[in-house]
Amino acid sequence: MTLVTVREEHLPAGTLEEKFEAAQAWGFDGISLRRTGERDLVSRMTELRRAKANGVVMPTAGDEARHGVRVPDPSNGSDTLRRLTTQLTVIAEIGGIGLVTSASLGLFSKQVDRVKPPRSHDKQRTVLLEALQKLGAHAESMGVELLLEPRNRYEEGVVTSLADAAHLIEEAGSPAIRIAAGTFHMNLEEADPAAALLGVAAHVGHVRASDSNGREPGAGHLDWALFGSTLRAMGYDRSVAVGAVLSGPAEAVLPPAAGLLRRYL
Repeated sequence: MTLVTVREEHLPAGTLEEKFEAAQAWGFDGISLRRTGERDLVSRMTELRRAKANGVVMPTAGDEARHGVRVPDPSNGSDTLRRLTTQLTVIAEIGGIGLVTSASLGLFSKQVDRVKPPRSHDKQRTVLLEALQKLGAHAESMGVELLLEPRNRYEEGVVTSLADAAHLIEEAGSPAIRIAAGTFHMNLEEADPAAALLGVAAHVGHVRASDSNGREPGAGHLDWALFGSTLRAMGYDRSVAVGAVLSGPAEAVLPPAAGLLRRYL
């Protein structure tokens, strides 16, 4: 059965147990963990262990570090790998499935020259591939997955499509690296999102659901019936996490979003 989860930052303040109670009341099955500021997963181990023992469902976590897997300064690469490796270890300890990250989290856009990349496109891809191979080996040893999210051209310069991610994963050669497919980014980058998703079905390990405008499902114009039928055709039975810029108060807009997804999944 596909789990419908919600990103942690959308839930009311409180303990993870209290957040889980709110999530369930709004129609969700679990929480997709997020870092808050500098609070990484390691600093939350006591809280996370207690939540696991109390039955809180936390299948995935998102990496909010600014630079994702590929960093602007080559000298920082080891710090990036250390952070992601540690977070993968935490995910394993709490019984989760995987850690969602992207290549550079908006630093080297194809369309907006925010920061000049320190390497050529080919070199950036090579560095990313080397990092994925190391992270994939660690994730595999821990029994969890690194979930690579392609992001649209305004936020990313190397991994912008599902096919980009699939090709890198195939080159990395680790079954512990899979795709986190985001509907908002697919809407911008894929000519036919349903066909693109079916084309990489074997690599999809997680789905992030937001509407065409980046808001919660139902606040834009995506075809959620087609989305649901595509996931069913893939035999997808993992988690779909709602994370978006909300169009209104969470308690008002998230229950309908959960209901919409459940109607079609």
